[in-house]
Amino acid sequence: MSEVRSRVIPEATVARLAVYLRVLTALAESGRRSVSSGELASAAGVNPAGLRKDLSYLGPCGVRGVGYAVGSLRERLARALGVEQARSCVLVGMGNLGSALAGYAGFGTRGFTFVGLLDADPARVGDVVGGTEVRPVDELEQVVAAHGVTIAVVTTPAGVAQSVCDRLVAAGVRSIVNFAPVTLVVPAGVDVRQVDLSVELQVLAFLDQQKGVDVVPHQASRPMTEQVALP
Repeated sequence: MSEVRSRVIPEATVARLAVYLRVLTALAESGRRSVSSGELASAAGVNPAGLRKDLSYLGPCGVRGVGYAVGSLRERLARALGVEQARSCVLVGMGNLGSALAGYAGFGTRGFTFVGLLDADPARVGDVVGGTEVRPVDELEQVVAAHGVTIAVVTTPAGVAQSVCDRLVAAGVRSIVNFAPVTLVVPAGVDVRQVDLSVELQVLAFLDQQKGVDVVPHQASRPMTEQVALP
């Protein structure tokens, strides 16, 4: 672990390491014990040279001509990413998106557990989502302190996201994933990952436009039921 921490890993590389971990987890669950660099790179959507460069930050990993041991590489990636043990998280904002995230079982298999779900709407308080009861947002500081939470997910409306962020930071949260459509201002030492689905869709629209894809005029299109073969 000290070897990995002694080297500064670029943020883009960290993101790819997380993808490799996801692929390796799926391989391990399917019973695979080894994987070649070509297979792992293809499954992760990168080229083999880029994969080897990324994994070099962990030190020697594979064996030439043999590949990588799925189990051991998975463990090394988990340690490097800090997810070898379960991380307690809170989620603030139990609207449609927040509820969907809280109910997604995949976070648990990747080392993240929502120990607190909070919302300002009294009608949502008491609901159970993903096995966790929704609590009033007034209890935010209490929940963070009780579980030693350092990671939070914000899915509130834009108008209250900054005030929620300020309370989280004051309570001791150091890492925030923000789904609210607003840029959060945080002090040094606090990391924010902005996830804006509308921006991602706009990027894809631009890329699609660049490909010169012909868009069928709306008035000429057939009903969706006629275009899609349902099983």
